[in-house]
Amino acid sequence: MRLRALLDTDALGLKLLGGADELDRTVRGVMTTDLRDPSRYLSGGEVVLTGLAWRRDAADSEAFVRILVQAGVAALAAGEAELGDVPEDLVRACAEHRLPLFAVHESVAFATITEHVVRQVSGERAGDLAAVVDRHRRMMTSGPAGGGPEVVLDLLGSDLDLRAWVLSPTGRLVAGPGLEGPPLPAEVAARLAAEHLAAARAGRRAPYRVTTGPAPSPTYSLFPVRGSAPRPAAAGQARSPQEPRDVRETVLSEWLLAVEADAGDWPAERLDLLHGVTQLIAVERDRRDAARIVRRRLAQEVLELVQTGAAPAEVAARLRVAAPVLLPGLGAAPHWQVVVARVEWDEAADGAAGSPAEGRDIDGAVAQSLLEEILVDPPANRGDARPAGFETSDRIAVAHAGGEAVALVPLPAVSTEHDGPETGIAADALLESVREPLSAGLDGDGRVTLGVSAAVHSAEGLRGALEEARHARRVAAARPGRVCAAGHQELASHVLLLPFVPDDVRRAFTARLLDPLRDYDRRHRAELIPTLEAFLDSDGSWTRCATRLHLHVNTLRYRVGRIEQLTGRDLSRLEDKLDFFLALRMS
Repeated sequence: MRLRALLDTDALGLKLLGGADELDRTVRGVMTTDLRDPSRYLSGGEVVLTGLAWRRDAADSEAFVRILVQAGVAALAAGEAELGDVPEDLVRACAEHRLPLFAVHESVAFATITEHVVRQVSGERAGDLAAVVDRHRRMMTSGPAGGGPEVVLDLLGSDLDLRAWVLSPTGRLVAGPGLEGPPLPAEVAARLAAEHLAAARAGRRAPYRVTTGPAPSPTYSLFPVRGSAPRPAAAGQARSPQEPRDVRETVLSEWLLAVEADAGDWPAERLDLLHGVTQLIAVERDRRDAARIVRRRLAQEVLELVQTGAAPAEVAARLRVAAPVLLPGLGAAPHWQVVVARVEWDEAADGAAGSPAEGRDIDGAVAQSLLEEILVDPPANRGDARPAGFETSDRIAVAHAGGEAVALVPLPAVSTEHDGPETGIAADALLESVREPLSAGLDGDGRVTLGVSAAVHSAEGLRGALEEARHARRVAAARPGRVCAAGHQELASHVLLLPFVPDDVRRAFTARLLDPLRDYDRRHRAELIPTLEAFLDSDGSWTRCATRLHLHVNTLRYRVGRIEQLTGRDLSRLEDKLDFFLALRMS
């Protein structure tokens, strides 16, 4: 906007005291100050509002005006509320340095002028940025990648002073505003992703406004990035983009744009602009999904071969084709790990998918997209969940069939001496940083369960790895919680059997053995249950158990005797020890 526009706005009540020839200057902002030297806060083009508290005598005016001119401000507006008329020495100094000077009537608040300038400047910037975004959209949709979402985020920062980030549904940082300003903390990103998923599942209208803590914590506005739905089309038909989608199809796979600002009072033009930005980002999301087609096809071929019992030589040949795609430049044949995932919804929420077969396909596609997302997080965000040497996001091949997703994860070849149960992806660490946002997205009516196999180094071992990962996922499914994982280390015989015991049988078994102990602990605070757990963990060693519990051995013998008396069992017998062990694991 121009200075002349301020003078022509009657509501501001400005009076021009000098600088009539400079009214075509561009206004880029506004600042209120009574500092004697505000230069550190000026970047040029501002209208400076001042109540003249900095002025002690006539000599101060010359120094103050000189500082403003050197900083490149557009004009000075002096309030009349404190001193009455603007001092003549200030008028002369502004005339000498050709700095336009306005008098602000005492009835006009500086906040009124500030709000007017900010609104006008922001509106003009939004219009300019809209044109830039439109050009960028044409560039991105008519040829190769136009720079990715980082380009658009940089435009938001430079033209609208908006810091923004693109986040995945798990809280992974997809793109940020470059090096300007502090990075978005990982815990804040996870909180924003959780709030976004919860709001989407609740059907709230975007943008979603989130404050991550007490004042002065910033407010964020969250805009969904609507990409292509994972739901497959019916056989022989293309799915229309306008076809309604169940939110369960997209909530666990869509990105979001997080803007550090409160969009609650934004004008419609600015909201439209941000929605246009999300469309640009969606193009990039779809482009990245398209790049996964080859890897998905490879995974699907390997999965079909393994499930149909193909000869190991045939599976090995397909793995040799996959290795250069997933690990280009790798000299030796890699090891492989299998991860199985399912996304399941409660029966009450499971009705919008159509036929049961179509519902399984949809859930499988959602699980596929989600598993790809979980496995592409960089090591810095995932702790020790990712093996050494696993540093890029384009090395995962994920297929889906029958409602489950299966990931074929290549690992850099390791020496035999380092091979073992700890090699590769760790199940617990895999979900550590994504449990909060995913639990919010499931919103009480869905579950995500994962199983992770041990690393194998041949085609012969791949079928066993797939079954191992599936069994581990069943173990995870038997646990409470919306987001659970289990690894191959947990497939001891007793753990493997527990998920297949009917719930009523498990409840009756644990109640028969443990309820008498719980009742006794409740009445006497005797801590029999903790004592039983410690005794079993110590392999029945009286000395080790007493030391662990900080008890005298005679006290421990008394407690164990009380346990045997209340339950009718003998803790010197292996069968009774095993029954207690299983009851504690199932409780």
